[in-house]
Amino acid sequence: MGLWTRMKRSIRALFGGIIEKTEDPELILQQTIRDMRDRVPELNNSVAQVMATEKLLAKNKERLESQRVDLDSKIRASVKMGRDDIATAYIGQLQQVTIDLEKTGQQLEHANNASKQALKARDNYVLQMQRRTAEAMQLINQSKQAKLQEQLAQTMESFQLGDDAGTFNEMRDKIDRRVAAAEAKMQLGAASVDTQMQEIEREALDMQLADKLLEYKRDMGLLGPGTSAPQPQALPAEGETSGGSNGTGGR
Repeated sequence: MGLWTRMKRSIRALFGGIIEKTEDPELILQQTIRDMRDRVPELNNSVAQVMATEKLLAKNKERLESQRVDLDSKIRASVKMGRDDIATAYIGQLQQVTIDLEKTGQQLEHANNASKQALKARDNYVLQMQRRTAEAMQLINQSKQAKLQEQLAQTMESFQLGDDAGTFNEMRDKIDRRVAAAEAKMQLGAASVDTQMQEIEREALDMQLADKLLEYKRDMGLLGPGTSAPQPQALPAEGETSGGSNGTGGR
């Protein structure tokens, strides 16, 4: 191994140890929570821009529909008065308005889908932020508890405990390693179902809203006496795909 390689390894080890010692898990987690909360206004602004585009397209579509009705009336009036030249000019304008109206309708449909997706993404982020915040607060409490345990351990080490002190430290380190390994396995297991949990939470919220709407309709007498709330669909079994061999589609 060359001298330069050994020097680089030593420098990296030195500064890496300094950085690791200066890192405070509590401060880092608190900053992470603040960063996630700071992103919410940015997401709201992005969603608002998408919805504003949708509303502008909707107004433009209404204006074009009104122009089409107005031009149709003018064409009929011109034909009735025997002014075929004016009627022909209005027909040309009507054709252009019809083309613009069709294009605007397509753009409005795309904007409507974009608004729904943006709102869903924002809501999923808020749910994830709330869950991560709760996890971070729990980790902060564990970090504080670990500091107290370390202080207790240092205090006990300052006394003349003989061989018992070494045994205590050895067992404490062994238990800490087991706890850390178990928590890491739990975190890996929870991460694999994180996306599915978001969808389940959103689906549960949609079901609650649908039940509430049905209740309003029933109170207003808009439903028959035998109408019942729609039954929720069963979740797909593990391993099943949305496009199975039986021909049924996903949700």
